[in-house]
Amino acid sequence: MKKQKGFSLIELLIVVAIILIIAAIAIPSLMRARIAANESAMVGDIRTVISAEATFQSAAGHYGNLSACLNTPNSCWPAAGSIAMVDTVLATRATKNGFTPQFHDGPTTAPMPPTGSNLIEGYDYGGTPAVIGRTGYKGFAGDASAVICYSADGSYPAAGGILTPGCLTLGT
Repeated sequence: MKKQKGFSLIELLIVVAIILIIAAIAIPSLMRARIAANESAMVGDIRTVISAEATFQSAAGHYGNLSACLNTPNSCWPAAGSIAMVDTVLATRATKNGFTPQFHDGPTTAPMPPTGSNLIEGYDYGGTPAVIGRTGYKGFAGDASAVICYSADGSYPAAGGILTPGCLTLGT
């Protein structure tokens, strides 16, 4: 009788079962790591905007709108220089890394020359998960105080250019 080479059905089923067990263990860990990376990227974007706003404020004497002043500063206040302080993706507030960004101007003062636009005295920038539980769990925001807050339920922790009173702050 000729000897057959190959695997039996039982051996193949055991290998498939082992692969499925490993996948069941690895996929939730991968999802948690992805959510943590998305949240870290949002906090990094907030820090970028806070730094850009501080730079713009020191040059122009007021804060700038994210899409107008920080992306194309000459259009807002010529004294601030011609270098864009944030990239176009950040300035357009497109959904990025699973978060939907938001930027709000705070209180404004009367228009001033040379642009005739209102001067922004504050701002808030942050984001909320595009799908809570899938792209992130927390909502994040930062403002002119350079504090970054989060909400555990994924809501936006700021309004009108200031952080919500009593918001949970990140350690620096």
